[in-house]
Amino acid sequence: MNTPMPRSIDFYFDFSSPYSYIASEWVEALAARHGRTVVWKAILLGATFQAAELKPPVAHPIKREYSLHDFERSARFAGVPLKNPPVFPIPTQNAARVFWWLAAQDRDRAAQWARHCLRAYFARGVDLSDPAQLGQLAVDFGLEAGAAEAAWNDPVWKSRLKAENEAAIAAGVFGAPFFMVDGEPFWGNDRRPQIERWLEKGPF
Repeated sequence: MNTPMPRSIDFYFDFSSPYSYIASEWVEALAARHGRTVVWKAILLGATFQAAELKPPVAHPIKREYSLHDFERSARFAGVPLKNPPVFPIPTQNAARVFWWLAAQDRDRAAQWARHCLRAYFARGVDLSDPAQLGQLAVDFGLEAGAAEAAWNDPVWKSRLKAENEAAIAAGVFGAPFFMVDGEPFWGNDRRPQIERWLEKGPF
């Protein structure tokens, strides 16, 4: 008798999203409590914002200070270390391309890379857009800096990231973190209680 595979939760995240960072610290444990697995999907918020005709919250003067305050407050509430990076937001396509390069080999390893980079940026202020700093992060992670750099410059992984952005948008993703649970979309770190309720008792 074949044992059915646990249904997965698709977790769309951006390396420059503080709420993605916070969610990345709880999503695996939440899924495991309910016999689920997590499929991590690195995307670029710039692509989804463009498709949805949106701008980042910090791009609006009236929202910027509140948003920066809420990033840190939300992290404290979740028990996650976060200090607003000195440069924010940043382009993160290189980190995302390395993610998809690793995912093609080992999805768990790619998820570890995602956590490694998110923690570096949001807890220590490491600039993921700086090739030198990203290369050092790769070395710290156990990769060769040259191999990581080759991956983020490789047209194959540039195309893969573009395709993943397009697939996310086609699935209705317009922000991050974004979760797809049994075909049900949930947007935002603050949807955690609803996701938990769905996994415990089913649709509502």
